Parts: sequence; C-alpha cells; structure tokens
Amino acid sequence: MILLIILVAMLAVLFAASVYRLMMLRRGGTSAIIRTTPGVGGQGWRHGLIRYGDESFVFYKLSSLRLGPDVRVNRQGITVEDRRGPRDSEFDIMTDEIVVLTVAEGGRTIEVALDRGALTAFLSWVESRPSGRSMRGRLG
Repeated sequence: MILLIILVAMLAVLFAASVYRLMMLRRGGTSAIIRTTPGVGGQGWRHGLIRYGDESFVFYKLSSLRLGPDVRVNRQGITVEDRRGPRDSEFDIMTDEIVVLTVAEGGRTIEVALDRGALTAFLSWVESRPSGRSMRGRLG
C-alpha cells in the first residue's frame, strides 16, 4: 500500500512538472534549434523556444521536464563568431532557409539555428545591448 502511495505521488509530481513545462512553452517565444559545441554532424541539436530579456536570453527545450530554462546566455558577454548554412546530415532537421550562428559567451560556445526572421530579431537584440561603459555609469 505504501509503495502504491509513493508511486501515485511520483506520478502526480511528474504530471505537475509536465503541465508546468507546457504552460511555460505556451507563453510563446522564438522557435530555435540549439546545441553546445563541438557538435558532430547533425547530432546534439535540441528544438525549443528562445525568450529574450534585458540581461540574457533563455532557451527552453521542447522535450525537457526541467522547471526552469535549459540554457541561459548573458547578453553582455555574447559574441557572434560565425554564420553558416546547415551542412550534411543537419538537413534532416533543418531547411536551407535556416542560418546557424556560432555564439560564444563566457567560456562556452553554442550553435543557434534560426530562420531568417528569428535571425534578424536575435542580431537586433545582441546589437542593441547597452555598452559596458553605460552599464558602469548606471551602477556607479
């Protein structure tokens, strides 16, 4: 009987986490595919949503039960290092309309695959960040 109660409680927690994650995804965002580098061929890509904030963007994987974002990238430290189209087996999950950006932040590098409209929004978000000099002025 105790085992049954524990099992039901675990299923209830799993169900609640699933509903919460679904509600987070239904709030909207920009559709994207992300992977950490180095990636081999078409492996490691994860579909999800990006949401932009003042200080960072967050990425929510579609297939995750994590309560918070799966990836967070700080806006001040971000640099776009490369831009390319999909290659080889990446065409299994992407079209030729997709642009893949290599983005560095801190000590990590990720690849972000976006369609043309989402690419414009992402680059605008990066380029419109306040400079480090103006940030220091606001803090001091």
